[in-house]
Amino acid sequence: MRMSLRRRVVLLLVSGLLVATASGFAFAQGDGARNEGGKTSTDDLLSSVVRIKTYINPDGRTVDNLGQERDGSGIVIDDDGLILTIGYLMVEAHAAEAITNDGRKIPATVVGYDHDTGFGLLKAVAPLKVRPMLFGNSSEIKVGDPVLAASFGGRDGIAPARVVSRREFAGTWEYLVDNAIYTAPAHSHWSGAALITRDGKLVGVGSLIVNDAAGNGGGMAGNLYIPTDLLKPILADLIANGSVSGKPKPWIGLNTQATERGLVISRVTPHSPAEKAGLRKGDLIVNVGGDSPKTLPDFYRKLWSLGEAGTVVPLNVDRDGKAERFNVQSINRMDHLKLKSTF
Repeated sequence: MRMSLRRRVVLLLVSGLLVATASGFAFAQGDGARNEGGKTSTDDLLSSVVRIKTYINPDGRTVDNLGQERDGSGIVIDDDGLILTIGYLMVEAHAAEAITNDGRKIPATVVGYDHDTGFGLLKAVAPLKVRPMLFGNSSEIKVGDPVLAASFGGRDGIAPARVVSRREFAGTWEYLVDNAIYTAPAHSHWSGAALITRDGKLVGVGSLIVNDAAGNGGGMAGNLYIPTDLLKPILADLIANGSVSGKPKPWIGLNTQATERGLVISRVTPHSPAEKAGLRKGDLIVNVGGDSPKTLPDFYRKLWSLGEAGTVVPLNVDRDGKAERFNVQSINRMDHLKLKSTF
């Protein structure tokens, strides 16, 4: 039944109108999916979503969590072979390649990475010969809108979906995104996948699979997409410098979980400021900079409000029922990563 639906999706997309009657979706394509003759082409639209493989520095800080070889999707966004992807697929990479839907393999170089948004950029060293995907306005995407999720693989990588919520997302790794896009049903190959509007425009990049996409506790499986509007103000910096200019946020190297007890440290990053200060897994965060955070977003905002990277972060924790205080010398997250061979 699933394959049958996909075949119907593809056939109708070619004709300029995508309708998944079982779910009540309707997608109409616009100029973003038209070829030079003005004719709608599904393959043109999907050709911009390529497979990327990356090979990470053996001593990279992210190897333990994310592995030394990574595989996912990327979206070609210009005629020079610039590829947008989710950053965890390429951070600390020393080599990469892009694989087109017709099987061509082209080496790619690392262009830039931004921890705050989670975006990463690669660039193919030779022409990819695919049509770049145009950007839409992710701010205009609303709950209930039909969308198309597309991973590498051409027609085999597409799946209709619907936006089920727009809300902030707080990752356990000192990461916060406002107004993230949540869709359902879940796409099985979400890493770096393109979120495409009914007129063939790119509005999001796949980041995670989640268990509560709607955000109402109903247990609806879905995907989290990072809105591409967040890329537009930083794209020039990433291309020119490999990172975003300006004052970086303080980073201390904690993974923190919201529990019934409160905010509990679930992991301390090796070699991080938090480890050097003596914080441990299981510590309960009581106070940061004189305030008591109630939620992960609250914790992050209080942490970042203390100043830029380098500021001392005063943390009070409960450790096995005993109050402890730590002064953590924060750093720029980018300085912790092994990036010298890639930027």
